[in-house]
Amino acid sequence: MNLHPQDFLLFVDVLRRESGLVLDPGQEYLLKSRLMPVADRHGVDNLEGIAREIRMGSPDMLRDVVEAMSTHETSFFRDLLPFRQLQDKVLPALMRTRDDKALRIWSAGCASGQEAYSLAMLLHDMGIAHQGWKYDILATDISHQVLEKAKAARYTAFEAQRGVPAPTLLRHFTRMDEQWAVKPHIRDAVKFRQLNLLDGAGHLGRFDLILCRNVLIYFDAATRLSVLSDLRSCLNRDGVLLLGAAETPPAEAAGLKLLDGVMGGYVRGGGE
Repeated sequence: MNLHPQDFLLFVDVLRRESGLVLDPGQEYLLKSRLMPVADRHGVDNLEGIAREIRMGSPDMLRDVVEAMSTHETSFFRDLLPFRQLQDKVLPALMRTRDDKALRIWSAGCASGQEAYSLAMLLHDMGIAHQGWKYDILATDISHQVLEKAKAARYTAFEAQRGVPAPTLLRHFTRMDEQWAVKPHIRDAVKFRQLNLLDGAGHLGRFDLILCRNVLIYFDAATRLSVLSDLRSCLNRDGVLLLGAAETPPAEAAGLKLLDGVMGGYVRGGGE
């Protein structure tokens, strides 16, 4: 099935405008693999039918296309090293400067919730609540569908065991038939909210720690700079932004500078 060039350009424009996703020539296969289930749900025969619905102004079709094309690859304690650095360096440094014993953390592009719940497990196992600390974890994503899965906090055996050591799994999860459910003391520590990073995030307030890992790689240069500048504005004066290790953002242009000794870590540059 060949996609008409005008339809491909429509998808390119819509995805860039609505989600920041850059779709390059030659990636028609990606559209077909991810959007044919959307076509089936809406009762249209092919991608041309989807394009037609979008041109006719269908908000449901537009939403479903953006959600289907968004990448939601994630896992608990993904890459592990960032979480070790959080435990050993970043969080202790933040805690030394907070007399109110309170931390605000944001997991941006949280997908189905594994990163946010990993943060909650890390903080719980550090025992800081017993030292009088309070922490709020906000997790956001563009996709309503994956947020519903995140809120349900139930994962397949593969999802739960991927990245979670057995003692941690038993401590923070409950086996329920063929799934593993996050226990309430972890689940209730995270608040989920729908958010498109392209719409800005200043209304969320300031954070001590922001994780936006492996999200910017799907944006073009101008969008990366815009989102980074917005993330910077959401950091407290000595707050930390953690990006994916493979990302090479225009940090200096966005008013950020590398945090020594923390892979993918950034802090606010000069000025407010």
